[in-house]
Amino acid sequence: MPHQPQHPHLDPRSPLVLETRDLPRRPGALHAVQRKVPAPKDLGLELIGVPHGAELDLQLRMESVSEGVLVSGIVTAPLAGECGRCLRPISDTLDVPLQEFYAYEHSTTDETTDEDEVGRLQGDLIDLEPALRDSVVLSLAANPVCREDCPGLCPECGVPIDELPAGHTHEQVDPRWAALSQIKTSEE
Repeated sequence: MPHQPQHPHLDPRSPLVLETRDLPRRPGALHAVQRKVPAPKDLGLELIGVPHGAELDLQLRMESVSEGVLVSGIVTAPLAGECGRCLRPISDTLDVPLQEFYAYEHSTTDETTDEDEVGRLQGDLIDLEPALRDSVVLSLAANPVCREDCPGLCPECGVPIDELPAGHTHEQVDPRWAALSQIKTSEE
């Protein structure tokens, strides 16, 4: 008898758990899913992500295929973070495609693949959170910018360069030449 992995019990009332009970198990059967759900914790990277509890708009379809259910669609999510160059706040909206296959229990796919290769239905339930997390996080820029031509911060004073006057400079005296600058000052 093949080893059946133990999964935590899914709560059908959880916003990121999809119910497939009304989806016939014949290939080609479709069921549309449109819902707004709160974002889970830690949905993002260090500088940018989806705020915890922010509203995610799911426009999905579940399609029966011979070995399971294919979930595909678009997730729209608000983003918040800071620019990796000038540290100004960033807010935007992200549209992310999502597509994930979930194998039926005891299907050929379930028997011929490792546990982490494809998603699994747990009874009639699908846990959408791992696929959603992968889709959203992988679409985020590791070093987000507030605009493509953001010049960043002045390395000397830390003020955003585009807020500084034209010709802004910092006098840098090489310590080896510091004594000469004193001579020049005394001659004037």
